[in-house]
Amino acid sequence: MPKSKVRKKTVYTPPPNRRTPVKVRAAGPSHPIYKIVMFGLMLLGLAWLVVNYLAGHKIDFMTELGSWNFAIGFALMITGLLMTMRWR
Repeated sequence: MPKSKVRKKTVYTPPPNRRTPVKVRAAGPSHPIYKIVMFGLMLLGLAWLVVNYLAGHKIDFMTELGSWNFAIGFALMITGLLMTMRWR
């Protein structure tokens, strides 16, 4: 059987880097007000739920809200919890 021809492969050279690297500015710590608002929202949501359980039937506007009190309390706590993701 005849022998096949050997082909020479060209050496791969990666293309030159055309982009210049961009320096990313390091993010500093969060503002102290951010931390106060974050923990404040979590505590306010907890306080809302506790007041709803203990004295919700005595407070007029909480009685009118009914089950929406749970949504308000949990929404406040979840908002504070979501703020922790951006806290540095």
